[in-house]
Amino acid sequence: MLSNIVSIVENNWLLLLVGQYPNGPLGGIAATLILSVLGIALAFPLSVLFALATLSPWRVLRWPVMGLVYVARGVPLLMIILWVYFLLPILIGANVSGFSTMVVALVIYEAAFLSEVVRAGIQALPRGQMDAARALGHSHLGAMRYVILPQALFNMIPSIISQFVSTIKETTLGYVINVPELTFAAGQINNRLLTQPFEVYFILAIIYFVVCWTLTRLATALESWIAWRRSGAGNTAVLAATHAVAAES
Repeated sequence: MLSNIVSIVENNWLLLLVGQYPNGPLGGIAATLILSVLGIALAFPLSVLFALATLSPWRVLRWPVMGLVYVARGVPLLMIILWVYFLLPILIGANVSGFSTMVVALVIYEAAFLSEVVRAGIQALPRGQMDAARALGHSHLGAMRYVILPQALFNMIPSIISQFVSTIKETTLGYVINVPELTFAAGQINNRLLTQPFEVYFILAIIYFVVCWTLTRLATALESWIAWRRSGAGNTAVLAATHAVAAES
């Protein structure tokens, strides 16, 4: 079996890496990582806005956003993908590629989950931070922008990387709408070989494990570093940032 696995990798490594590119669309590991990066990068600003809305004192803003977040978190990602796949072309009056559909679905889904990460990061800070910022003359939004968010976002880096790992695994659902990501490439190899499905999907599992394990280790290392900064080694930098904010006000 090991010889079969080695042979499959040797004969199909380029397809697993970049799909049919340059003779076709970019796929494989490259498409999976691009989808994941775009999903997180585009969802993050939206998640910050969602978190601020859910924490705002204005009910007219807070309740609709909370409803949207709960709905997006409460349904499977596959359902959101299908909604976007069938609804988006109707709304814009044009065909939408599977890749674009997957990006939109990931942004909606990840924004809902990341908004809870951001909200938890903000609420984890001592209440005195907000009170001190308001005492310095900041508005609610000003205090969030200059005092609360910089500290909360720094503490949330490991959680964001962990969510990125989850996004990589969630891109496998792009297979159902023919997005040429890594799982789709493995399916093409399996359809060509026919007789070695276990070996093909074993290789697929190993690739996902290596990528996700590496990023998880990075998140763990960052979490340890942030804990070290919090323990006192970074107090000088935090105090300097606080004085800078006070000087700007």
